Amino acid sequence: MSKFNRMHLVVLDSVGIGAAPDANDFVNAGVPDGASDTLGHISKSVGLNVPNMAKLGLGNIPRETPLKTVPAESNPTGYATKLQEVSLGKDTMTGHWEIMGLNITEPFDTFWNGFPEEILTKIEEFSGRKVIREANKPYSGTAVIEDFGPRQMETGELIIYTSADPVLQIAAHEDVIPLDELYRICEYARSITLERPALLGRIIARPYVGEPGNFTRTSNRRDLAVSPFESTVLDKLNEAGIDTYAVGKINDIFNGAGINHDMGHNKSNSHGIDNLIKAMTSEDFKHGFSFTNLVDFDALYGHRRDPHGYRDCLHEFDQRLPEIIAAMREDDLLMITADHGNDPTYAGTDHTREYIPFLAYSPSFKGNGLIPVGHFSDISATVAENFGVDKAMIGESFLDKLI
Repeated sequence: MSKFNRMHLVVLDSVGIGAAPDANDFVNAGVPDGASDTLGHISKSVGLNVPNMAKLGLGNIPRETPLKTVPAESNPTGYATKLQEVSLGKDTMTGHWEIMGLNITEPFDTFWNGFPEEILTKIEEFSGRKVIREANKPYSGTAVIEDFGPRQMETGELIIYTSADPVLQIAAHEDVIPLDELYRICEYARSITLERPALLGRIIARPYVGEPGNFTRTSNRRDLAVSPFESTVLDKLNEAGIDTYAVGKINDIFNGAGINHDMGHNKSNSHGIDNLIKAMTSEDFKHGFSFTNLVDFDALYGHRRDPHGYRDCLHEFDQRLPEIIAAMREDDLLMITADHGNDPTYAGTDHTREYIPFLAYSPSFKGNGLIPVGHFSDISATVAENFGVDKAMIGESFLDKLI
């Protein structure tokens, strides 16, 4: 019998809690990540008021310097720690895949100088549309449509760009390139980027609407990922007939592997929380695991280096945390974590190599406090032990610490 009948994992995308020990091996616009600290720098520079996460123990997590505006609790209601990444990478897929028990020893390919001509030419031949060569480089998603959206509206060319992540993104105005066509082009791009020298984690359709000077990206984004190279704990749960619910881009990140209930994409963090609560309160979800990604921290504020917006986004989540807790059953476990850092006060616009916070709460808890510092994959091993399935490649369970 499971210790917790249902487990809910919420990933606050990019909410790191301080540079990892190997952070200087990772570079951001030429600057090593060793001084990055997403939560710490937000707290220090613009203030942070997250009383509900603080109550669970966020301010108790060991750090060289305490979170400036997040006090430690003398008697927290949950358990807390920080987790280190083993895998070679600091991108979304690497983080999520390790959280589910995989060790990524060869990072995906990134293209700081843009994609090779061979890839662009193949996409042109398939689509019958030209590619705007000037956009072919790491670019802010909002800036690239501001700079090249008017040209696309005139010519119908494709806006293909990348980022610090191993991704190929195609931006298209929905009135110029219909969604079905954009998705078809992205599916082709996926088919030609499945092996080195262009092994990409994701192909991302980035539709937008509006007029020059007032373009807006829509919620019709679609991510086309590669499937995990080994079985994750999601696969093992699914094979055992245990419900697995995906909220947000989780289904995309794992290419559907191991997921038997997809709650769909989130239009916003708030919409994602609504979808999570919808899953939690469903009469059909009696036993199993839910996995939620809330991406606005990363996409809207981390990459855009907006600490004020990032702080406000954290405040919004914290204000809704009591709703999530209210949807829990007595034998549920809620886990809150991240997948990498993205310090909005740091150099460049890339992710940052950081520890991630981990908070756990259950109405059934009799104890509280700190769990020993571990690794991302320990989450998956804990989930696996709880539901009586084999763990994946790596990870050590801390289930016995949650009492």
